[in-house]
Amino acid sequence: MPTANLNPFDGFHKGISLLHGWLPLTIEIIAVVLLVIAIVRLTRRWWLIRMPIAIVLGVAGAIVGWEYTNNQGLASDPAPVLLWICVGLMVGALAVAVIGWPRARWWQRTAAILAVPFAVASTGVVLNQWVGYYPTWQSAWSSITAGPLPHQTDASALAGIRGTNPKTGVVVPVDIPDTASGFKHRTEYVYLPPAWFAGPTPPSLPAVMMIGGEFNTPGDWMRSGEIMPTIDKFTAANNGQAPILVFADSGGSFNNDTECVNGPRGNAADHLTKDVVPYVEKTFNVSPDPAHWAVIGWSMGGTCAVDMTVMHPELFHTFVDIAGDVGPDSGDKAQTIQRLYGGNAAQWAHFDPMTVMDKHGQYTGVAGLYDDLTAMHFDRSKLPKGFKMPTVNEGQVGKGGQDDMMGGGNSEVGAAEKLCAENKKVGIECTIHTTQGGHTWQFAEAAFDSSLAWVTARVGLPVSANS
Repeated sequence: MPTANLNPFDGFHKGISLLHGWLPLTIEIIAVVLLVIAIVRLTRRWWLIRMPIAIVLGVAGAIVGWEYTNNQGLASDPAPVLLWICVGLMVGALAVAVIGWPRARWWQRTAAILAVPFAVASTGVVLNQWVGYYPTWQSAWSSITAGPLPHQTDASALAGIRGTNPKTGVVVPVDIPDTASGFKHRTEYVYLPPAWFAGPTPPSLPAVMMIGGEFNTPGDWMRSGEIMPTIDKFTAANNGQAPILVFADSGGSFNNDTECVNGPRGNAADHLTKDVVPYVEKTFNVSPDPAHWAVIGWSMGGTCAVDMTVMHPELFHTFVDIAGDVGPDSGDKAQTIQRLYGGNAAQWAHFDPMTVMDKHGQYTGVAGLYDDLTAMHFDRSKLPKGFKMPTVNEGQVGKGGQDDMMGGGNSEVGAAEKLCAENKKVGIECTIHTTQGGHTWQFAEAAFDSSLAWVTARVGLPVSANS
């Protein structure tokens, strides 16, 4: 079996953009044109009775979507108004197709039918621009069709690569037994750097667990975050050395928000700590020393990174929290207790990082970085050695609302400040880096790029000055 694709990034960081450019705009224009054709009627009954019904239904659909998103605590970043306009148009287009069918001409019926999928596509485009989930059409298609990831190969091919001095690492899909947790999970992935293939047997390298956002698949860091070019560049400059990266499944399904806790949504915490960690240590000769383990998480995964580290300092000594919350969150506190813990308040306290740190007392050898979104200024002199300021330009980020710049409520900036203050009380070194940008995968990739050298040094590998 081949060790890797000849063009491993085709369809990932290259292709037709879904975040900006001609394709999103074309989809939106076609949807509007089709809807206009479908609603142009000359009868009084149409404009006085049927069109108002379609408009009311469209407005109601937008309000319901907005209320549901807020009630479920699905987003820390306010959705753009354009998203709710598109939701309204999507529902309105469906209403027009149904109530406008009688007495409509064939071309009006055709336009009404076609307007529905284009309105749905427009909503999807704006939603994607908000979160930056699929940067290109090719990455979206690869995800939908379960296409291979960059550098993906089968575990059976690893022995053949050993001693060949590969220029890049490889990504291996793994099926980790859920013996300890009973957590039904999807295929997970392990990235093995070039250094892992040096010598007759695998060296004992450190590892970093990678956790994505609330709506996720284990491959998102590579598909949506597009971090493989960053990793390849880093290993090329660092003599092939980098930590093993473990792309774990924290959800079990795309829309199952576990927040990495044990509860009605599954024993995600046990899976990550009792299934994944031992499996990776045994299978890939990863060092069991907690000083050689780190967790990097984005959004919900950032919350997980902090929580797992403070709850399990016997497993992890380093974390990077990229735009996470102050603790596992699924709405307000009462909603979170009900949704994540089945109403068990004691379980909420058990997984609340502020409570955990207070009860634990002093930690030794633990450190973390918080990388968050804000308009605030930051003192660069306070950054730890090896950490670069991330840069996110307009072409990289998706469109959408900005996080709460004042740090109120459960916003990322407010969470980072609260958590880091408590970290310092209990002996955990921490730094907050804030930058301006959208709550998108493109920001997550920039933050990963900035923190990779620091994390690599933290888990015990040398870092070249050119890395």
